[in-house]
Amino acid sequence: MRIGVFCSGGDAPGMNACVRGVVRTAVGGGHEVVGVRRGYQGLLDEDFFLDQQGQPQMRLRSVSGWCEYGGAFLRSSRSEEFRTHDGQQKAAEILTRRKIDALIPIGGDGTLRGAIELAKLWNGQIIGCPGTIDNDLIGSDNTIGFSTAVQTAVEAVDKLRDTAESHERMFLVEVMGRHSGYIALYTALAAGAEVVCVPETHTDIPAHVAHLKKLQQRGKRSIMMIVAEGEEEGGVELLQKKLEDAGCPFSCRSIVLGHLQRGGAPTPEDRMLAARLGVAAVRALENGDTGKMAGIIGGDVALTPFAETCGGHKLLPPQLLDLVDTLAQ
Repeated sequence: MRIGVFCSGGDAPGMNACVRGVVRTAVGGGHEVVGVRRGYQGLLDEDFFLDQQGQPQMRLRSVSGWCEYGGAFLRSSRSEEFRTHDGQQKAAEILTRRKIDALIPIGGDGTLRGAIELAKLWNGQIIGCPGTIDNDLIGSDNTIGFSTAVQTAVEAVDKLRDTAESHERMFLVEVMGRHSGYIALYTALAAGAEVVCVPETHTDIPAHVAHLKKLQQRGKRSIMMIVAEGEEEGGVELLQKKLEDAGCPFSCRSIVLGHLQRGGAPTPEDRMLAARLGVAAVRALENGDTGKMAGIIGGDVALTPFAETCGGHKLLPPQLLDLVDTLAQ
């Protein structure tokens, strides 16, 4: 079997470890692996990873040492051309001409939606791996990169807490998550933040101000509010102004962590998850599966149809939302 592998969309720490898992499993099992650089756009441009002989083929040693690095050595991108029917048809023709039998795309929601469209025009097998820091894909308890993104955000909040304590201030820290509050929620819990604002819940400004006043009366001298970028008020700066206008008792400062959360060496958890999913994707292809995403649910490998992974919103655990309120005393 000739297997193509690529990374697509926003990069996530652990993507390299996933590619390593794919290559080592596939080549060790007698298959060929073609590395596609720059995702769907690289496929359209026929931009392939070349071995030392200049051949479009990944070998066992091609991925040596990849697991400890963040970013995507195969590069990644978002392709406007592939969003069109003509682009998808062109991709299908290239895969057929290059005699690629199966494809393993590593990415998030947009990557898997692209795989759904490609499957309508190409008869090869496709098994996806969830590579996104947002942890918003149904079909896996965690996605590749989520653990590292939370660690990065927590480290930043820990440092900001030092300044907040020194000056008796409140910091509003914006983390990534346009449609999902997973990073914000886990960061808030791990960093001991007093307030979290996520897209999944209503932001009640008067209630937050009342809560902050109570915390100040109880002796709190610094506050951390973690805000997902997709929160309804439109970002930390606008949220800060609304809180101040409503009588927030603390002097406020806002900071946006932004793409800082995408970088850095993946955590051991992300490396292990990525390796397991890379192996699982190859095994699924060998078993004849297609049109599914490989994930880990309850510690076990699970294959979920693409339509299900992209068909709904992955809910936040309500008990964890309650836990933030319980601990913020």
